[in-house]
Amino acid sequence: MPRENSFSDSDGRSLTPDLEDEVNPYPPASPNYPSSIPYNNSTELRPTNTRDSTRSRAAGIRSAASSSLHPKDRFRHAVRKVMALHRGANIIMSRRGAGAEPGVDPRRPAADAEYGGIKQDCVIELADYSAVRSSVGRMKNREFVDFMNDAGASAREPWVKVRWINIGGMSWDVVKAVSIKYGLHPLALEDIFHTHPRARSKADYYAQHLFLRVLCHELGSDLSQPSIIPISTHTNLPPSYPPGAKTTSGLTVHSSSSRRPLLRKRSSDLGVPGLSSDITQVGAAAAGTADENRRIQDAAVAALKRGERVDVNVVPIFIFLFRDGTVITIHSTPTLDLTEPITSRVRQFDSVLRTSADASLLVQSLLALIVDNALEVVNAYQDKIKKFERKIMAKPTIGTVRNLHILSADLILHRRTLAPIKTVVYGLRRYDIDRAAALVDVSVSVKDHSHKVEGFMSHKSLIYLADVHDHMEYVLSQLDVIAGIGQNLVDYTFNMTSYEMNEVMRRLMLVTVIFLPLTLLAGYFGMNFEGMNIVKGPEHGDWIYWAIALPIMVVIVPLFVAPDIKRLVRHVQKRLLTRNVVKSFNA
Repeated sequence: MPRENSFSDSDGRSLTPDLEDEVNPYPPASPNYPSSIPYNNSTELRPTNTRDSTRSRAAGIRSAASSSLHPKDRFRHAVRKVMALHRGANIIMSRRGAGAEPGVDPRRPAADAEYGGIKQDCVIELADYSAVRSSVGRMKNREFVDFMNDAGASAREPWVKVRWINIGGMSWDVVKAVSIKYGLHPLALEDIFHTHPRARSKADYYAQHLFLRVLCHELGSDLSQPSIIPISTHTNLPPSYPPGAKTTSGLTVHSSSSRRPLLRKRSSDLGVPGLSSDITQVGAAAAGTADENRRIQDAAVAALKRGERVDVNVVPIFIFLFRDGTVITIHSTPTLDLTEPITSRVRQFDSVLRTSADASLLVQSLLALIVDNALEVVNAYQDKIKKFERKIMAKPTIGTVRNLHILSADLILHRRTLAPIKTVVYGLRRYDIDRAAALVDVSVSVKDHSHKVEGFMSHKSLIYLADVHDHMEYVLSQLDVIAGIGQNLVDYTFNMTSYEMNEVMRRLMLVTVIFLPLTLLAGYFGMNFEGMNIVKGPEHGDWIYWAIALPIMVVIVPLFVAPDIKRLVRHVQKRLLTRNVVKSFNA
């Protein structure tokens, strides 16, 4: 984040002294403390827990120090303090919005201030292997950070051809250490910390490395529960936990998903004196309102969709491929169960990964693992659609139609997130060399005609990527088939409902046609009119009613049911014709 009223070098690093060097350049414990400044030992050494006494002591020391300085130095000191206040306020109130500087530079203090609250107990696996040897070990956060900072310990041994750093979990100290060690691009780090849960999978080419962001779909433990995505709207942190809470995955949330890690801290914690805490609270409330409303709506919709759903966890996996044979994978799940099959293949001395000792083939294996998990998801949806089809064929119900509607919506989302994986695989196969050539400096390529452009993927990995592409094509086609079957079942249900309604109306029409003449005549003869000699007298009885009603029914009923009689006649004729044809062939 750029600093206001400060000088910067060509790389964007600030040349203005930090706040700690500006407010009080001579702390009391320093040997360079000026003798002309009065130092009250009794006041400074007396234990106290009140904030007012601390502020009064600091104010007294600053006033004594400023009184002994030259007026020009005091003015310069005041200007620097105002600049520090502006810088601290900008850090606190900053949010990644429109027009913000792209990328995340871990070397800047602003990055530590913004992402330092992202902490999680990660599981880091370091695998070094070649065709002859392999070494696999695991570390925690502190061990890994010390390992990255120690150049001698992190140096690769001569026999190592491929180094795979597999990071399970999302913690700023771990990502910062590995990014500084291997020079990860700031735009790639921005994709790691600021990605939508269902953002499209992609492949970005940089001069230092190849960066892949791929969404992995894996089945959950309970197939009857709705899908749970352990990532928030803007970052890889759970959105529904308060700061300091422990999630089920062991993540300690110190910052919210709207990229406001400092909004809930006091101004005194930042080392910025005089900054009003009301500004911080107002900024936090205004920034979190939209995200909170969005999360409430998502939770309400998820609660309404509870039922017979396929539990699918969608987790983004970030892959870095370097030309020196280093592969770095980062995913937000604090376990390494997802990549355990690949680790087992690394340990096997006769596997393709070991015999080839090719880092790009390791990346291909990770992509193949993601596609295999997608195949398991498709198989689960096939079983679910067969279950719904059996229910629809037995007895269509509105509950089954509701489940089919939810299933179709889930398939649409999965289709949208899985389709870009096919594009990524095809791009790696078809345009790897072309995209790598676009990174080469034109001036260097013109001077050095013997310079050969090489892509990040080897020829052997491209061959295996063809198989991954075919499997991904099958996954997408099966999703389309399942979605089509679900839509046909919904249409069949409503067609059957309409047909049953038509049958009910036809039966009511037949009853009405039969009894309407009788009702009309009964109403007519039942009227108390004078002079109705036709129904009076001992010689007249109820036979007169039937003598009139039956001829009317004989005329009216055939007129209304004539179409049904014609259809019955045509059906009998077709059955007789079919039976005669079958008999002729059998003879």
